[in-house]
Amino acid sequence: MKILVTGGSGYLGTHVCRFFNADDFSRRTGHDILNDEDVRLVSDYDVVIHLAAHLDKDPAAADLCFKTNAEAAANVVKHLKPNAAFIYASTKDVYGTHPNLQPLVSETCSTDYSGQTAFEWSKLIGERYVEYFARRNDVRACIFRMSTIYARPSDGNEASFVTHYVESVKRGWPIHLPLDGQPIRDILHVDDFSRACQLFIDSVHASGLYNLGGGARNSVSLRELVGLIGKQIELEPVIADAGPLPSNVPVRYVSDLTKIREQLAWQPQIGIVEGIRSLL
Repeated sequence: MKILVTGGSGYLGTHVCRFFNADDFSRRTGHDILNDEDVRLVSDYDVVIHLAAHLDKDPAAADLCFKTNAEAAANVVKHLKPNAAFIYASTKDVYGTHPNLQPLVSETCSTDYSGQTAFEWSKLIGERYVEYFARRNDVRACIFRMSTIYARPSDGNEASFVTHYVESVKRGWPIHLPLDGQPIRDILHVDDFSRACQLFIDSVHASGLYNLGGGARNSVSLRELVGLIGKQIELEPVIADAGPLPSNVPVRYVSDLTKIREQLAWQPQIGIVEGIRSLL
C-alpha cells in the first residue's frame, strides 16, 4: 500500500511519515499543494493523509487560507483514484466558542459563526469540498476535527503549545498562560493520531467525520499541564499571566470520543504523563 502525507515535513507530518513509512509531499521535497501539475502525483497512491495547510489567522491571510485549506484539498481528492482513502486534518476551531456550553464536544456541536477567522472557515469549507468530491469520485474520505496534537520538536517547524511549554520549562523561559492557566484542553500524542488514521484506512467505512483529541482522560488545565512538565523535569516553571483569551477561543475544549470509539474502535493509548516523558 502506497501512502502519501501532504505537509509531511511539518511538525506533525514528520512523525506521521515515519509512522507509516510514507512519502512526503511538501515544499521541502519540491512539491507545492497549489501547483496543479504537482498535485497530479497523488493519483499513484492508495492513501493520502492531508496535513498541508495555511495556519495564519491574520485577516490579511484570508485568501491564501481559502485557497490552500479548501480549494487545494478539493483538488487533491479530484486526482485520487477510485477507492483510495483520503484523510483530511480539520480542526476543533471550526466550533468557535460553542464548546464553552458543552462538557464534552460532540460532532453535533454548532459551527455557526462565533468569531471564527478565515482559517477556521476555510477548514470548514474544505470539509464540505472533501465530502462532495470524494462521493462524486468514489474516494473514501475521513475528516478529523483535531484537538491539540503534540509531538517531539522537529527542525524548522513551529511546535504546539505542549511542546513549547516543555522547551520553556527546560530552558527557564517565562511561560505566558492566558486566564492564569485556567483554560482546559484535551491533548493527544501524534502516534495516537496516526493510529486513528490507520484504523480508518483498514475499516470498511466509505466516509467519516470525527472529533479527535485526548478526551476526558487526557484533559488538563494549562496550569496543571505546566506543573506536570515541571515535575517530570524537576524544574520550577516560570509562569507569567498572559491576560484574557481571544474572544473567539473557548475556555474549555474536551472532545467527545463516542463516535470514533464506536465506529473505529479507537481510543488514546498514550496518557499525558507518558506523552510528556516522550518529549523529553
